[in-house]
Amino acid sequence: MFAPVYLDHNATTPLDPAVREAMLPWLGERFGNASSRHEYGRAARKAIDEARAQVAVAVNAHPTEVIFTSGGSEANNLFIKGAAASMKPGLVAVSAVEHPCVREPATQLVRSGWRCVEIGVDTHGLIDLQAFEGVLAEKPKLVSVMLANNETGVIQDIAALAAGVRAKGGWMHCDAVQALGKIDVDFRALGVHGLSVSAHKIYGPLGAGALIVDKRVELAPLIAGGGQERNLRSGTENVMAVVGFGKACELAVAARQERAQRLAGLQLRLEAGLVQLGGQIFSAAARRLSNTSFFAFEGVDGETLVGKLDRAGFAVASGSACSSANPEPSHALMAMGVGESLARAAVRVSLGAGSTQQDVDGFLKALGENLASLRTLAAIAV
Repeated sequence: MFAPVYLDHNATTPLDPAVREAMLPWLGERFGNASSRHEYGRAARKAIDEARAQVAVAVNAHPTEVIFTSGGSEANNLFIKGAAASMKPGLVAVSAVEHPCVREPATQLVRSGWRCVEIGVDTHGLIDLQAFEGVLAEKPKLVSVMLANNETGVIQDIAALAAGVRAKGGWMHCDAVQALGKIDVDFRALGVHGLSVSAHKIYGPLGAGALIVDKRVELAPLIAGGGQERNLRSGTENVMAVVGFGKACELAVAARQERAQRLAGLQLRLEAGLVQLGGQIFSAAARRLSNTSFFAFEGVDGETLVGKLDRAGFAVASGSACSSANPEPSHALMAMGVGESLARAAVRVSLGAGSTQQDVDGFLKALGENLASLRTLAAIAV
């Protein structure tokens, strides 16, 4: 079967063979419920405890601070909604470039008497410090800013932002889903109250994530029931996925530095080629993830280009948050002040562990050929 070159690792990553091996026993002879008191249950509980420790080591947290969830979206919702439910309504602030699974739950709090504001960013996608100081002056109760943006790859100075929030008595949350495995993610050094991470971005299984939460923070559960995960996430644990998450964290920590250096070289090669073809690279002057390049070619629709590249054998992403009825330009780019037409032209390439120089060179060749055909069609249409 034909398999396109995969250049969309910020969407999800392939399962690492070592992770698969760790998970396989829990698809067969090992099937206990971790709440059971017999040997099968004790084995499942031990496996979960070991995975919890592996996740904790990856982010410099204590195992008791790790709450397993179904993924990053649930972890983000658990902190924002769970924290809000434990306090009187006030101001919740999220950055203007957050993922929808942060923006949406924050917006939903308005129905419960909260006020929600977005913290503006500059043209590079970095938090506008003047806007941030304005928000701090209003003493927000909850603030959420992502560590690394899933589209642009821009890395925020979370430690400095968190210090400001703490000084005003607020709780700081950080979505670190895209950052884990690519840069150092240190729960203690960041100084946040909650940190969200996910397995499938680090060559682990889909359907597993975690909220790392300061034990001094009171959260109300989203899912009530049997009291699993410190009464914060009831339900029989997905032992197979949790075990895979733990193994993926162990491997990610071991490979992070070497992989980041290698991908940085590929990113330089890719972006030099993009510029040579006339592309504009978003957030080029900001500190970014070494695997992420978000770019556009003026007058070339991003969705159309992504489709053509897919047929040419390269899987990449567009900058639109699309539904079948209402495709929208990138929320992050619009917040950065990028014009709508250019935002609709945006395409993202996100490299991964298996990416090679041959992949990059082949992509640039296919891109150049498809740009030429699209520009010819545009000229004819005019």
